[in-house]
Amino acid sequence: MQILLGEENVPFPEEGYHGDDIKELAQAIYQEHGDSWKDLSEEERLDKMAQYGLSINIPKMKEDLLKYGIVYDQWFFESSLHESGYVAETVALLTEKGWTYEKDGALWLNTTQLLKEKYMREGKTQEQVDKLDLKDDVLRRANGFYTYFAADIAYHRNKLEVRKFDKAVDVWGADHHGHVARLQAALDGLGLDGSNRLIVVLMQLVNLMQDGKPVRMSKRSGKAIALHDLLDEISVDAARYFFNSRASTSPLDFDLDLAVREDSENPVYYVQYAHARICSLTSRMQEEGAAVPAAGEVDASLLKEPEELALIKALAQFPEEIHLAARDYDPSRINRYLVSLAGDFHRFYNSCRCMVEDKALQAARLKLADTVRSVLANGMGLLGVSAPEKM
Repeated sequence: MQILLGEENVPFPEEGYHGDDIKELAQAIYQEHGDSWKDLSEEERLDKMAQYGLSINIPKMKEDLLKYGIVYDQWFFESSLHESGYVAETVALLTEKGWTYEKDGALWLNTTQLLKEKYMREGKTQEQVDKLDLKDDVLRRANGFYTYFAADIAYHRNKLEVRKFDKAVDVWGADHHGHVARLQAALDGLGLDGSNRLIVVLMQLVNLMQDGKPVRMSKRSGKAIALHDLLDEISVDAARYFFNSRASTSPLDFDLDLAVREDSENPVYYVQYAHARICSLTSRMQEEGAAVPAAGEVDASLLKEPEELALIKALAQFPEEIHLAARDYDPSRINRYLVSLAGDFHRFYNSCRCMVEDKALQAARLKLADTVRSVLANGMGLLGVSAPEKM
């Protein structure tokens, strides 16, 4: 409307999102449709703009995610839940099971009772539960519209009941922490065991740092860095490694300067360099006629130096690190493990020569180094980070 009627005649809403991408979409709509949407009802115009925005933005999202190494098997539209009547059906099921009531023209979920039962099952005492500030939730407003919460319940019912996921793992911003138990309890009310089958990982904020200072950002004003812009500045490997370098419970300071450094201070470079160093070593020794032996051909008892033993112990820990990362929904354990393993290898490499006259010892050390290469490659593969053979 600003393009059509002049910016001075159509004030931009103060509470609106002020990102440049909104202006770009408006310009694209104008170029394609001119003033043909101007006289439509506001509802019809907003619907057309929403559909147009999706048609432009979703392909861009898919392209950016593909560049980052992510492909979603299914893109799920919230609107499909409403259009198919699945939200209404889900709310009707909750009513059928006795978990809803009407008040002030709206339909409410008895979240208080659901949470009380959930917390008692989890071992809280009646006294502890009574002290909690529990509130009920609106599922359908007095105007007949269903709430976000109702749609959330329906969506997760679809995951657990229709698509039959054993567990659904959601990743949310930490500001939504108060919503977790409520959604789990609602799914409990549907008989879907949401307390155990819905896992929510709460992510703390990421602070982008440059020149030792935070890069100022605000979702409201549109001052944000898009993933595709970030990947123009740093490698995909660095982005994936850095974003995964802290547990979800810890805020992350993402140092843009460190992410592009090519030295041991940069953890992804440090780990990748260890892998490339081993590839170079095994290639060089292959040229000298010393191929990596099979495990059964190696006398591991010859590996007695402290650096060798430290490396063997570190390698033995890898399966447990994967187990703990999966159990705790904390893949950052793998980052820390890889940095530690790379450090153990560099110390081994500097202290224990692989090219020695004792062929049995040479074979054992070469096999040890190549096993480190394999574990580093597997670990980086879990994180979606490449394992270069040369650097």
